[in-house]
Amino acid sequence: MSSVHGLAAHKWLDDRRRRKIQHELKIYMEKYFKEKLGKGVDKTRITIWEDLLIIRGEGFLTEPEKYIASTPEGRETVSSARLHVAKQHSADNVPYFEKLLGARVIHEAFLVEAASDFWMHVMVFDRMLTQPQSSN
Repeated sequence: MSSVHGLAAHKWLDDRRRRKIQHELKIYMEKYFKEKLGKGVDKTRITIWEDLLIIRGEGFLTEPEKYIASTPEGRETVSSARLHVAKQHSADNVPYFEKLLGARVIHEAFLVEAASDFWMHVMVFDRMLTQPQSSN
């Protein structure tokens, strides 16, 4: 992707560049899940803010998973399986995110909620990606 070039030379992403990279990552993630799982995510949102990259998705469950998730035991089963998918997504993609953003992931967390068909992956980087906002 074109955003990789020159990012390391910039201390922080300006707003225009941040929005461009967020859009590129949204397309990248939608393509990744379509290729890996055969079903894309209905809604993907990418946020880069200070030292964070947050990936959120809604509408990722297949029809059989939705059926299974209609009971408490089924929700636990589907959430567990999808958490495994999220961790594999991390293993597959964190090196790409690090290269793209010119920073290293030092912490990450996952949330999968089968009941609401929602997942989230939050990564904390070892440096600020965007200029910190001044407090008033």
